[in-house]
Amino acid sequence: MQTSPDQGQVADAVKGNWVDRHAPAPWRPYLRLSRADRPIGTWLLLIPCWWGLALAVAATGFRWVDLWIAAGCAIGAVLMRGAGCTWNDVTDRDIDAGVARTRSRPIPSGQVSVRAALLWLAAQALVACAILLTFDRAAIALGVLSLLPVAIYPFAKRFTWWPQVFLGIAFNWGALLAWAAHTGGLGWPPVFLYLGGIAWTLFYDTIYAYQDIEDDALIGVKSTARRFGNAPEPWLAAFAAIAVLGLALAVATALPVGPALVASLGVLAFAAHLAWQARRLDIGDPSNCLWLFRSNRAAGLLLLPFFAAAALV
Repeated sequence: MQTSPDQGQVADAVKGNWVDRHAPAPWRPYLRLSRADRPIGTWLLLIPCWWGLALAVAATGFRWVDLWIAAGCAIGAVLMRGAGCTWNDVTDRDIDAGVARTRSRPIPSGQVSVRAALLWLAAQALVACAILLTFDRAAIALGVLSLLPVAIYPFAKRFTWWPQVFLGIAFNWGALLAWAAHTGGLGWPPVFLYLGGIAWTLFYDTIYAYQDIEDDALIGVKSTARRFGNAPEPWLAAFAAIAVLGLALAVATALPVGPALVASLGVLAFAAHLAWQARRLDIGDPSNCLWLFRSNRAAGLLLLPFFAAAALV
């Protein structure tokens, strides 16, 4: 198997990432399989968890266990994103081999066998399960249920033009789980937060999908980018509006007026970032699409200091 960083680098990985530069050579293919060299996906999985926790704290007050919930969500996001990407690459290995951007991934490039990948998936999932078991029973139940959309997502591109919906369902589940870990149950605020997050995923992953639109068309893979063609602007505007509305409703139903006004400033900052992305988008430039996609880490993190300030009001 390939082990040198020059041979094994994945095409769309962050240049000079820590996996290629510093990870032990035998571990590099497995860390690449988990997308450790492309951390943006972990952030996009983690951020809704922190949204749910931060809004719950603002609504009901801080407890010391919240520090563990925040840390557990972070570790779990790394592990479950790694497990999910491993599963995705196992199921998509033939598709990935036919796409320029993905044929350098560990399985189609021959760095990792399917059997080894499945063992790596199981190891990551078991450690994530151990962390989940330290949470409230409601959060544990939600964590188990989250496995269903995670399992389905890789196949969605084969039967629907809207695979990004399935990604959104899986990636934003943490908003429900973290709220439940803090409060012991659910309610309208985390549901609105979850729906807003799904719309946000539709926004950023449509941008991401424009990188592969030509290859996807050749091999018959569906996506919202192919569905919208050269006119994604109205759709992206609608997704952004729904995302902002969902977040605004989550804040309004969770908090009293004073804290809600403070938290709403974060929602406005988030909205401004999505508007900036829409203005800068060039769907014909893959590097522009990847750059804007990655900028959604900053968009999501914008909310957190305002939610924290709302907890202090």
